[in-house]
Amino acid sequence: MPLNLYNSLSHKKEVFVPNEPGKVKIYTCGPTVYHYAHIGNLRTYMMEDILDRYLRYTGYDVDRVMNITDVGHLTSDGDTGEDKMLKGAKREHKSVMEIAAFFTDAFFADCKKLNIRIPETVQPATGCIDDFIRVISALLEKGYAYEAGGNIYFDTSKLDKYYVFHGFTEEDLEVGVRDGVEADENKRSKADFVLWFTKSKFEDQELKWESPWGLGYPGWHIECSCIAMKYLGERLDIHCGGIDNAFPHHTNEIAQSEAFLGHGWCNWWMHVHHLNTASGKMSKSSGEFLTVSLLESKGYDPLAYRFFCLQSHYRKNLVFCYDNLDNASASYRKLVSRVASLIREAETSADKEPDTEALAALKKRFTDALDNDLNTSLAVTALYDALKSPVSPATRLAAVRDFDTVLMLGLEEKAAAQIADEAEKEKAAAAPEAVQGFSDDPEIRSIEERIAARAAAKKAKNWAEADRIRAELLAEGIVLTDTPAGTVWSRRD
Repeated sequence: MPLNLYNSLSHKKEVFVPNEPGKVKIYTCGPTVYHYAHIGNLRTYMMEDILDRYLRYTGYDVDRVMNITDVGHLTSDGDTGEDKMLKGAKREHKSVMEIAAFFTDAFFADCKKLNIRIPETVQPATGCIDDFIRVISALLEKGYAYEAGGNIYFDTSKLDKYYVFHGFTEEDLEVGVRDGVEADENKRSKADFVLWFTKSKFEDQELKWESPWGLGYPGWHIECSCIAMKYLGERLDIHCGGIDNAFPHHTNEIAQSEAFLGHGWCNWWMHVHHLNTASGKMSKSSGEFLTVSLLESKGYDPLAYRFFCLQSHYRKNLVFCYDNLDNASASYRKLVSRVASLIREAETSADKEPDTEALAALKKRFTDALDNDLNTSLAVTALYDALKSPVSPATRLAAVRDFDTVLMLGLEEKAAAQIADEAEKEKAAAAPEAVQGFSDDPEIRSIEERIAARAAAKKAKNWAEADRIRAELLAEGIVLTDTPAGTVWSRRD
């Protein structure tokens, strides 16, 4: 079965055929580094990671590029509102470049925890200002852009079709109809968008560059087009992003790129749907700010969250709540335990080599699932099927190792750690000097008893009580760190 991917341009699944046989060029919209990424953002990067890994798994040479937005992204995702980077700098009382560096590192750290592969090329927008100016100048020369009020706008009226993903009309952009859309009297049409801002807008903008149109900075949309063309050439195979990027961001990317190039630009558009909470779409400004670090502080393994996401299809909205994550975490722990048991079984089995024919049959179920528009839910089912297959332990373990090069759930690593931990516990229990229970020191005993009470509260899903105990100990200078082996404490310096 060939790889079938849903294409947001055609609104249907199509057999994937790259421009160049054996080679795939992918562009991934990167983060705006004004704050931590929330777990909804990271669901998108996780599914793009699955795409990347599966293409490599099937033999493709993949070249993937991602931008880092460190200038120009406004709070409305269009041309209105405050620059997100400036907003973040004010919040943190730091310079724009300081928070960009800090939150870029934080994003990469979260990706590492979730086993998300970083693309070969990662390019901050501030490193490509000359490229933006060159493309904008060409769009002006070709008549696709105009200057008004000190800014440079793209003229969407010059296109045969602007709304390539949705059936919007200009009336849909009337002020007040769509959230975040404000009037810009400089635009000839409400659908036009900014390519370059000058000092006529946002006088307190920290980052500005000289340009043929005055001191200013680029709009958000131009950066992805230019960075993609700079590193991947004039034709892309797949462009990825969240579904909320389809309009206006990706719509504007297509408009300006194809106007500049004079031909088609990207064949496939992959959009990952929202991670929602009970109250609606997850965002950084509503409700509890859900980050990987927050999940860790509540005792969750980041890879349990990855497992939670893989149990759903990327084109379906996924509802997050702690009950759902608890269920996924319990299933993930059981899965790791099953792999640990399989490792022990394989070590004692006389048959050390996998059965190639049986392994191929198991792999076919796995590839059939992912060839069907990256159906990770069915791929996880194929993993479970392999674990309970009546084939030899060596064959089952080979299948788990093979599938996890794509799923990246860390199964063998976690299972090996579990085996080692159990061996240490058995060794400690057998030692005659082993001491059970709490310390005889009253102060230490008090700390240990409260840690035990917190563990009981977490087990009962009483998060408020667990957080209260942590805060109480912290006020006493005791810092708690949750680890796979349990909670450890230390005194704050």
